[in-house]
Amino acid sequence: MSHSTLARTSLVLLSLGVFASPLQAAPASPFLAMAGSWSGGGILTTSDGARERLRCRANYDVAGTGSELRLSLKCASESYKFDLASEVEYRGGAISGAWTEASRNASGTISGRASGDHVEAAARGNNFSANLSLTTRGGRQSVSIRPQQESGVTEVSLALSRH
Repeated sequence: MSHSTLARTSLVLLSLGVFASPLQAAPASPFLAMAGSWSGGGILTTSDGARERLRCRANYDVAGTGSELRLSLKCASESYKFDLASEVEYRGGAISGAWTEASRNASGTISGRASGDHVEAAARGNNFSANLSLTTRGGRQSVSIRPQQESGVTEVSLALSRH
């Protein structure tokens, strides 16, 4: 094997994490890929089957090494509006934190798991609970919110782009 082939092979193996040191054993925070401003739209589905188009703006402020995230998400359709804020921590694959929704004066906790580019979480509060799924790939993000009790909304699906 030539020196240049060996060097390229070593770089590929290093980039794949084959030679990861104990200091790099902790998974990288998925929050790092979320940092910045995003916008886009989606569909809000109601319990009677009606669907409304949503327009949304999101901003993710990521602190330090990606262990802390502050989210602001504002969406509106013809009949619905929501203004969600959250502060979440990432520790070894687990996420936890708190959320508030200004237009309905609701708040609660959020917990879940994150791996690679994907986050699965549950938001719980006194009057609202939902399962959340979020995937970030490059400049694209997909978000699914599924309320767990009767709130008039059965699902929110969003597709956002970084700008």
